[in-house]
Amino acid sequence: MNRTASITRVTSETNIEMTLNIDGSGKAEVDTGIGFFDHMLNSFAKHGFFDLTCKVEGDLHVDCHHTIEDTGIVLGECIKQAIGDKKGMARYGSCILPMDEALILCSLDLSGRPYFVTDLEFQAERVGGYDTEMVKEFFYAISYGAGMNLHIRKLSGSNAHHIIEGAYKSFAKALDQATKMEPRIKDVLSTKGSL
Repeated sequence: MNRTASITRVTSETNIEMTLNIDGSGKAEVDTGIGFFDHMLNSFAKHGFFDLTCKVEGDLHVDCHHTIEDTGIVLGECIKQAIGDKKGMARYGSCILPMDEALILCSLDLSGRPYFVTDLEFQAERVGGYDTEMVKEFFYAISYGAGMNLHIRKLSGSNAHHIIEGAYKSFAKALDQATKMEPRIKDVLSTKGSL
């Protein structure tokens, strides 16, 4: 089974080329024009054991919004395409991840029904060229692009860098868990027979 997706999305605001291999080894080639965002996407790939290539040209002369949100849209669509019919897949994943003083919970269900819940709040307005309010926009875009029920909660934490990095890493670990193939699941993990 080849669980890989490649998507190109071009708008007047962004030009994005992305390839995602769910069953990778954590290799990443990322260039979004936003250093901290590159760091987060590299962390996502490394800690989820996903292979990710992502090239983004965005209207950074305006701000970081379109670049980060549109990358989330494309990543969500890649996840949805790569997991296919979800037969034999665990479906659910969760992780409570420590990052220094921050403790972040991520729980998700690859149900086909998008829903996003978070309580992340930040004292700092930005980390590098990354506006902290974009954390919610990024994960919202993923949840809707992938058809994923996604919860991200802050159990503790004050440093914006640690909280954001904890969110990306816990999401990676939860997604890795949810996309694992489970030999006891012969079809899809649903009483409805499809997801």
